[in-house]
Amino acid sequence: MAESSHPRLLRWAHSVLQPGFEGTTVPDWVRRRISDGLASVVLFSRNLHGPEQVAGLTTTLYAENPGLVVAIDEEAGDVTRLEARTGASRPGNLALGALDDIDITEQVARDVGRELHGLGITLNYAPSADVNTNPLNPVIGVRSFGARTDVVSRHAAAWVRGMQSAGVAACAKHFPGHGDTVVDSHDGLPQVSVDAGTLALTALPPFIAAMDAGVRAVMTAHLLVPAYDSRWPATLSRPVVGDLLRGELGFTGLVVTDAVEMGAVADRYGVTGAAVRAVAAGADAVCVGGQHADEATTARLADALVSAVLDGRLPEQRLAEAAGRVREFAEWAGTLRRSAPEPRDTPGIGLSAARRAVHIHHGPGRGTEFPLVGSPHVVELSPATTIAIDPGTPWGVAEPLKTLRPGTTSVRLGERQLQDGDEVLDRLALRPARGRPLVVVVRDAARYGWMTRALAGLVRRRPDALVVEMGVPAGARPGAVYLATHGATRVSGIAAAEVLVGRTGSS
Repeated sequence: MAESSHPRLLRWAHSVLQPGFEGTTVPDWVRRRISDGLASVVLFSRNLHGPEQVAGLTTTLYAENPGLVVAIDEEAGDVTRLEARTGASRPGNLALGALDDIDITEQVARDVGRELHGLGITLNYAPSADVNTNPLNPVIGVRSFGARTDVVSRHAAAWVRGMQSAGVAACAKHFPGHGDTVVDSHDGLPQVSVDAGTLALTALPPFIAAMDAGVRAVMTAHLLVPAYDSRWPATLSRPVVGDLLRGELGFTGLVVTDAVEMGAVADRYGVTGAAVRAVAAGADAVCVGGQHADEATTARLADALVSAVLDGRLPEQRLAEAAGRVREFAEWAGTLRRSAPEPRDTPGIGLSAARRAVHIHHGPGRGTEFPLVGSPHVVELSPATTIAIDPGTPWGVAEPLKTLRPGTTSVRLGERQLQDGDEVLDRLALRPARGRPLVVVVRDAARYGWMTRALAGLVRRRPDALVVEMGVPAGARPGAVYLATHGATRVSGIAAAEVLVGRTGSS
């Protein structure tokens, strides 16, 4: 292969890749690629099986290259890699934004950073700086600090300060803002149709705030923003990355892509085509490996970048510049990791914040037993989650309620189970709740017609029902009592259960 006769180009190409891999130990192919110049790797929940194992994994990686960047996508909240099997012990961004206490946000981020630092991780793809102006957004939602630019700005900055004070580099995403979309970029290409002036006032300020707080990495979004570029998605757009982020906003740090195997770009340009175009547009690091975590993909990407230089599609100077930025970032992140003071442990900060983030609305229901005295029947209406959320991550209120009220019963229903209509609700939801309190738990009900209809049907027949919304609270607030947890983390479920039985809560 011609590329093998260009070792300098191949090392540069390897250095701009941030691949994932399978398994809980370092594969031989990753070791080989590190020796060939690979400068970063990304860890996912499949790589994590306990603190000792993860620390051993990163120690092995650093033995191959002490300056390696070891990244993870740990937003806390619903998007967690560290706690994918248990549910997060810290609330997510929407809960923190609803609480709107920047000191708490900084403490939570520092607590996440403390854990990551102890595991040997140097870069965290967080926080989301997206302003969730569309409550029906299928991919951001509770991952955002909220729908107000000022709230998102101050909490994005607080998150950056907290994370980096613990010695782990933060990364503001998804530039130039994924909040006003109705398409999940894992599956298709979203479009943001507002004008540049509106974006400057609504979507960009949180990224500017993150930069002012010292963030040195920004992740681009796979979405089309015609106000800046009507042809190329932001990740692949020189007007977005070069002119806007670098030029107008003056960002000099590392620009990393969202995963290039996502449908928004891979379905149109292929994984290798998207990677080449992203680097040509100004990205410095290419994230891959959430789905394509193998040596063959890494080799194809490296070869594609070298070929693009050789045939003129990618200027050699641009690849060299990207490799240089990765090197500079790795040196800075390594210094940050080594120089960070031992952060103070803040046990219970996650549950405390989740408790304060629960909002309570009292409806018109009569004869409602609240707080609960008896043991309720809990009906959890469960949607299919975006790929950003591990499908195995537990969530809900039923399990923590069973701890507080051992006689609690529960059922979890999805869209497919409810296709037969009211018969399923009658048999599994309403009949077991006769003579008992009914608790209905939903997750982003406004986004799903089937869930909205099921919830309405249950509340119509049981106006005394207690409703818990664990996603974005939007639209009507049905039920005799309506609780909004602003996230579906484990601690959010515990906090809601405590409110339901009268132990704690805020309104």
